[in-house]
Amino acid sequence: MREYELSPSLLSADFGYVMRDVESITPYCKFLHLDVMDGHYVPNLTIGVPVIKSIRKHSDLILDTHLMITNPEEFIEPFAEAGSDYITFHVECTNEPFELIKRIRDLGKKAGISIHPDTPAEAIYPFLEKGAVDLILVMSVRPGFGGQSYIPESTARIADYRKRLDENGSEAILSVDGGINVKTIKEAAGAGAKLLVAGSAVFGKENPGLAAKELYELIGVTF
Repeated sequence: MREYELSPSLLSADFGYVMRDVESITPYCKFLHLDVMDGHYVPNLTIGVPVIKSIRKHSDLILDTHLMITNPEEFIEPFAEAGSDYITFHVECTNEPFELIKRIRDLGKKAGISIHPDTPAEAIYPFLEKGAVDLILVMSVRPGFGGQSYIPESTARIADYRKRLDENGSEAILSVDGGINVKTIKEAAGAGAKLLVAGSAVFGKENPGLAAKELYELIGVTF
């Protein structure tokens, strides 16, 4: 993994030409972010298992699946079987987060945990310990819709988590999702995020591949 990676969010792609858009970013990106929303935890419905399974057939990108659903424990196996490489669930959506992490890892996948911006930062402090989880996802918007503005207070949360992860010797990837664009990517990366999810700033552009390349260059990754 490079010092920084982009994980373009498929939520902002043209769903009539999904693989065209995915192929456009493939020369530059290693990750593809897949937002799964259930209309309960967040007020929107998006993609599910069949779409991820179809993408897996045609792409070797790391499928970074983000479950914004109220009952993640019921869907770990289906999303793993569909070809997800990382499966991230929300700390607010389960009473057994450590058990879910174990189940994800037992299926040979990387486990991630995400936090809503309105949830106290300390809710995921236990997961910043060494070996606790593979990915920490900071939501820098209120989840549910693409195209929102970055919440400025997210920067302090990212920096706090970065410091704690480093002090604990954790190798978990620190990721950020929401409002990442040409104006905010340096701030989020500078605070310590290493995996930056960008939706409309990539797939909302006429040439997603070029847009991804330009974002990378802003944080010092050149091609």
